[in-house]
Amino acid sequence: MTSLDSRNAFEGSAVPLEHFVVEGLHCPSCIRKIEGALQKKSIIKNARLNLTTQRLAVEWTGNNPDTAANNDEVIDALKELGFKGYMFKDSPSEASDDKEGRWLLICMAIAGFAMMNIMLFSVSEWAGTDMGHETRGFFHWMSALIALPAAAIAGMPFYKSAWGAVKARRLNMDVPISLAVILSLGLSVMQTIMRTGDTYYDAAVMLLFFLLIGRYLDRKMRNHARATAHNLMSYRPGKATIVTETGDSESCVIDMLRTGMVVRVAPGERIPVDGVIIRGISEVDTSLVTGETLPVSAGLDDKVFAGTINISGVLDIRITALSGKTLLDEIIGLMEIAEQGRAKYVRLADRAAQIYAPAVHLLALLTFIGWMAFGDVGWQLSLITAIAVLIITCPCALGLAVPVVQVIAASRLFKNGILVKAPDGLERLAEIDVVAFDKTGTLTLGQPEITTGITGGGSLDPAMLELAASLAKASNHPLCRALILACHDRDIPTIATSSPLHEEPGMGLKATINGTEVRLGNRDWCQVGTGVQQNNRFSELWLKSGDQEPVLFTFQDRLRKDAVQVVNWFQKKGFEVLLLSGDRVDVVKDVAKELGITNYHGGAKPQDKIDRLEELKAQGKKILMVGDGLNDAPALSAAYVSISPSTAADVSQNAADFIFQSQTLSSVVRAYQISKSSRKLVFSNFGLAAVYNLVAIPFAAAGFLTPLICALAMSGSSMVVTANAFRLNLIPLFSPEKMRNK
Repeated sequence: MTSLDSRNAFEGSAVPLEHFVVEGLHCPSCIRKIEGALQKKSIIKNARLNLTTQRLAVEWTGNNPDTAANNDEVIDALKELGFKGYMFKDSPSEASDDKEGRWLLICMAIAGFAMMNIMLFSVSEWAGTDMGHETRGFFHWMSALIALPAAAIAGMPFYKSAWGAVKARRLNMDVPISLAVILSLGLSVMQTIMRTGDTYYDAAVMLLFFLLIGRYLDRKMRNHARATAHNLMSYRPGKATIVTETGDSESCVIDMLRTGMVVRVAPGERIPVDGVIIRGISEVDTSLVTGETLPVSAGLDDKVFAGTINISGVLDIRITALSGKTLLDEIIGLMEIAEQGRAKYVRLADRAAQIYAPAVHLLALLTFIGWMAFGDVGWQLSLITAIAVLIITCPCALGLAVPVVQVIAASRLFKNGILVKAPDGLERLAEIDVVAFDKTGTLTLGQPEITTGITGGGSLDPAMLELAASLAKASNHPLCRALILACHDRDIPTIATSSPLHEEPGMGLKATINGTEVRLGNRDWCQVGTGVQQNNRFSELWLKSGDQEPVLFTFQDRLRKDAVQVVNWFQKKGFEVLLLSGDRVDVVKDVAKELGITNYHGGAKPQDKIDRLEELKAQGKKILMVGDGLNDAPALSAAYVSISPSTAADVSQNAADFIFQSQTLSSVVRAYQISKSSRKLVFSNFGLAAVYNLVAIPFAAAGFLTPLICALAMSGSSMVVTANAFRLNLIPLFSPEKMRNK
């Protein structure tokens, strides 16, 4: 295992780092402004901000920085830019994030309720041809009483963002939105007081309502993905049992441990540190390292790692690495490094929005000046026309182009048993050209099953199976459970022996049945002769009854029933398919051959998988990683996009962009198909939004459209974009049954 300093997120740098949480991020343009401003400071060598996790990693220029003063300077700099920053350990909990999301939903509800009621007054005003000035004025005042407080509350997300941008002497998309709402409401109040002209309360509130829908949908998608590395901490026990020089044992918190101490780990406990076994024999669940679900035997001088689980016997372990330098910490570091690399992803909608704000302000200003100079209509009509331009150019359709497709795609994926976690996962999945599969729990089910006809060319002896089951009934070992299941499938009785039974940790079981000693376990336990060739392809259990020849039961992991069809589909579409597994090389080779995969790597550790992915990324490849184990979590984060089954370790699910819940791999193909179609619909939505602006803006600037008509046109463009996105429900999806029939 190669060493990695997990606390440094910039290419293994040895200089100090500090992590912050930044609130108020809306788009990648915010990231560029923050990173650019921070990197101009002499105390900062590098800064990386992750839009998904809202984590800011800062690398100081010196080896011994004044951390407290530097931290305050970073937080003050963020404040000057209009953002709130916290130290990562002091950051608000997820409850506060949920609170902000609920506040957006409340604002949207207020705007929607106000819009519906104001529209009732507006319809009455339009329909009432013989309506008097007093009645019309009354309806205007009633609309004002509803619109002003509703807009004051519902527009707060935009006002705060716009004010923060103005204070920082910059523009964002919320500045013209706030201007349009405030100016239209202000002009409407003036018109109401003076009883001259029309009012635009309905237009202002309608504008807020549709914009809040887009903002809420975008935030809802983004909140699905948060920082994942810290969730790995749950795999590290808070306390350990140390063995003193006198042989006594006592409890000790992890932070008090020192290298060279001896810790004792009971069966069922997680190993708290990296170390070497000095006493005891057991079996250890090493899925953290290899992803292999079957436990491995561990005895004297074997290395064990923090976070792995001791299954059977008591182990005394001499500490070789403390908290902060263990394999678990290396995996955390790998995930954080991979996550930082994802902060550079910028979506097309946000790139287009970079030029939107100044262009809209300039266009509205030119409209106002042009009408004042050449229109001879007075400042009021000139201002109304400028407001109409601000509203008609509102980025509602552009803002909905991405989230509405994402939500509809997420809904269809959900119906197919696929959950979307990353807000930009669909976009990235549509661009892949390489598919990398883990083996255990991904291409296979992670459930061993007994094989027949492997040894001796014959079938399994039912009598031997029944005898083995009488001992296996007393154990929870995965191979014993698989043996019991094999008996059930063959209608063979599985009655536990009534004879006294002894279990030797890491070795096997034995009992005396009818005066004959019967053993079930590994080859050493069952005294298998040295002439019998070691089996490297299958997991094995041996049965030894008295003086009879030992009987071998072999087990292998089951492939998912559609794994062949899924791999074949990707290969036919021109994708490069590879297999990266921590399992034994011989086993990986057999699985690759069965699936028709020529590019495979067995015995791969987490760093090996990362290295292989980095090689492909250096060649310009965009990789989809499909994996389920804790050891796959760094690779899932490092890949361009990632998918995990619902049976995966929690941390792998957190690291992945998608989770599929079915027992089949078809979900991976379907996720790709939906993402590909989603990408096409997003671009067509951009096209519709562009056509809308090209047609509508000249009419608004020419004075042919009132603010209300502009608001309706803007809403209409949003509905067109939404209707276009619903075409996603019509695309046909992959069926493995059709592949088998071809």
